[in-house]
Amino acid sequence: MDVLQRIEKIIEPTLNALGYDLVYVSLGGGGNRQTLLVMIENQDQTMVSIDDCVRASRELSVLLDIEDPISTPYNLEVSSPGFDRPLVKIQDFIRFQGNEIKLQTHNPVENRKRFKGILVKALEDHIILEVEGQTYEIPYQEIRMARLVPKFQELEVKPPVKKR
Repeated sequence: MDVLQRIEKIIEPTLNALGYDLVYVSLGGGGNRQTLLVMIENQDQTMVSIDDCVRASRELSVLLDIEDPISTPYNLEVSSPGFDRPLVKIQDFIRFQGNEIKLQTHNPVENRKRFKGILVKALEDHIILEVEGQTYEIPYQEIRMARLVPKFQELEVKPPVKKR
């Protein structure tokens, strides 16, 4: 079990007890101090607030100090997944079927490694992605990184009102 898997195993029960689901964990950064990034979401799928992040951070900080899974100095950062939420688990792909995503693969799939299209279907061992009318079957083990493409509603711009 690598360090990230160990961290997930340590923190996930506490996050669940607090009403959060674990989205993603990463450990990186340069210099003398790494950053442990923990992305959370509310179990009821409502928006994560700053207060949620502070609450989770306090609990996880104590827990990680006790368990001590990282041997070097690090900073803990707890955040929401944001509008361009990463898709990590199979359940993420199932949940966001029908949405536009972008992804990169480890190896070329039909001569390409970067895709942006509609997540048509999430199956047991692969996803079906439609890109500009063409369908691709991409195995989960080939997905290096996948994220939602944020949806922003276009605002109607009205001309300024002239004062008399």
